[in-house]
Amino acid sequence: MKIGELAEAWQKDALGEQPVQHYTVSLPLEEAAKIEALVELFPRRNREQLITELLAAALDDVISLLPYEEGDTVIARDDMGDPIFEDVGLTPRFLQLVREHRERIKAGKAVGDET
Repeated sequence: MKIGELAEAWQKDALGEQPVQHYTVSLPLEEAAKIEALVELFPRRNREQLITELLAAALDDVISLLPYEEGDTVIARDDMGDPIFEDVGLTPRFLQLVREHRERIKAGKAVGDET
């Protein structure tokens, strides 16, 4: 979900995914005040849901902005027959790390517990 779609979603009754990993963060005064304002504006969402959904949308935006770096290997061809080259930028590495951390979290290992 994109940042711009959040307000509309928050006005509906549907709830997001249930969290499986908990984090503790400290927010600067201005950001804390904004969260509290959102809690009042969208009473169908609690503080944790709003923060979770904001973070998920922000992460999606960051990922979409990771630069594509063209590699040497052709991985496909488009409809016009032009080559599509592998991405050797940050995106493939990021996606690999996401898979690794997802499996670690699913296995019940704590953050930082790589054994």
